[in-house]
Amino acid sequence: MSKSISRYMINTWEPESPSFWQNTGKSTAARNLWISIPALLLAFAVWMVWSVVVVNLPNIGFTYSNNQLFWLTALPGLSGATLRIFYSFMVPIFGGRRWTAISTGSLLIPAIGIGLAVQDVNTGYPTMLILALLCGFGGGNFASSMANISFFYPKASKGFALGMNAGLGNLGVSVVQFVVPLVITFAVFGAWGGDSLTWVKNGVSKDMWLQNAGFIWVPFIALSTLLAWFGMNDLASAKASFSEQAVIFKRKHNWLMCWLYTGTFGSFIGYSAAFPLLIKIQFPDVNPLDYAFLGPLVGALSRVAGGVISDKLGGARVTLWSFLLMIAAVLGVLYFMPQGGVGGSFSGFFWMFMLLFAGTGIGNASTFRMIPVIFLTEHQRAAAGKGKAVQEQAIVDANKEGAAVLGFTSAVAAYGAFFIPKSYGTSIALTGSPDAALWCFIGFYVSCIAITWWCYARKNAAMPC
Repeated sequence: MSKSISRYMINTWEPESPSFWQNTGKSTAARNLWISIPALLLAFAVWMVWSVVVVNLPNIGFTYSNNQLFWLTALPGLSGATLRIFYSFMVPIFGGRRWTAISTGSLLIPAIGIGLAVQDVNTGYPTMLILALLCGFGGGNFASSMANISFFYPKASKGFALGMNAGLGNLGVSVVQFVVPLVITFAVFGAWGGDSLTWVKNGVSKDMWLQNAGFIWVPFIALSTLLAWFGMNDLASAKASFSEQAVIFKRKHNWLMCWLYTGTFGSFIGYSAAFPLLIKIQFPDVNPLDYAFLGPLVGALSRVAGGVISDKLGGARVTLWSFLLMIAAVLGVLYFMPQGGVGGSFSGFFWMFMLLFAGTGIGNASTFRMIPVIFLTEHQRAAAGKGKAVQEQAIVDANKEGAAVLGFTSAVAAYGAFFIPKSYGTSIALTGSPDAALWCFIGFYVSCIAITWWCYARKNAAMPC
């Protein structure tokens, strides 16, 4: 075992060196990436599990209003986004392997808690709110996961690596909305999983094991935690204190990218969280769980493709077109929604949302391709002509700052998981429809287009990327 690479700690890591990358780096990075992906998928599944659970709560005896249900859908987004602020800085402090294992293991708390709570219709609403907040553990994991993977890959491959980690990790949203409706129909764990509950709607009743919405993830979380602990690596070059990383708060591009990523990822996660309940309210004759998982699926797969496209065309150009696509899709959603409870076309509504999810996925990848390129370019400009040692240190510093910005922007953007469902709920309460919320989203996307074009995409932009 060489001194540069021990069993868990890697002391020398030079992904920008072609010989190092081909001989050692590429395979090590790939191993860490492929352990990270399922851990992140499970994190997203736990984070978004309430989007499926709330649809079934009224039918098994929980008497919550629509606004209370929207709160249960929105709160994981609020806590997850807040946790991301702290998780953004954890990898350089604790190490990627350690923090991935710890943060993945923490998902057991809400998964088991939900499984126990939904078995008793007398469980208090405050208890449900606490469990919804605890699901934010899953949301927090994204910030540290993306920061960790960004350290392993060279500039030329960051779009691919981050797109794969985030895109396949984002599949957790689609997986939870596809798997949970299946596993709650039978006793997956036999007597160990508890008795069935009685689901009733329009005089029709059936047995349901809603507790499986939480319990089904427990064995996979345990396995993923062990894989992270024993199979991943910590990078010595990624070590940094909070004060070293806090320099990002003085960087203009950190705040600009927070705004843009809120437009892409904030939209993706917010639409994902609210999609099942929005379908149920706008089209009551449609079973939302037959369709809801397809939106996050399209968004996640589009993110994988978006990473590859952004490596070829440049992140800023792809981001600009993504926002234009999202505006067109939201206008389509508004056109096909019922007005005053009448009319509307579910097929048109559904396909416009698929287009919207595709736009968010591509934009998620392109914005995350922009961030490391922006900070590497900035540091390399400052180090130009100052000798090899200074230029090498510039790459190390750029990677640390870029990783911190990836995490922090994901934290800010994750508030979309709270604001979009809550905006729907508020809009419906005040006006009787979600239209006002959607018009506000369009206005936000227009501001994102202006920032992207002026700062990054136009011909003489100060920071083309």
